[in-house]
Amino acid sequence: QVRLVESGGGLVQAGDSLSLSCAASGNTRSMTFCMGWFRQAPGKEREFVAAISWIEDSTYYSESAKGRFTIRKDKDKNMMYLQMNSLLPEDTAVYYCAETPYVPRRYTDEEEYYNWGQGTQVTVSS
Repeated sequence: QVRLVESGGGLVQAGDSLSLSCAASGNTRSMTFCMGWFRQAPGKEREFVAAISWIEDSTYYSESAKGRFTIRKDKDKNMMYLQMNSLLPEDTAVYYCAETPYVPRRYTDEEEYYNWGQGTQVTVSS
């Protein structure tokens, strides 16, 4: 079992930066294959943001995140981070940390992830 806790959300202005953290507890070294970030805006479906392999250095980004967001990991500390730069009002959402011990068919599919955090709110004002 893996428990995930997100932190770092807040209220910022457009163009600002924000860094999110995801702390994982449990047997992450033996169970985790990859971790990712998803977000859900008001009235919208939950969507993929970024993912990173836990056993290699491969990273994956949505088109909206590419070039602005950076995902990274610290396996020794069981931490995952999402550095968000040049934030836009469209980035306003609850951001969720997710984890899976299996090889995902698609890193963008939320159904491929088995463990989720409770989310952290990110609000970007214009």
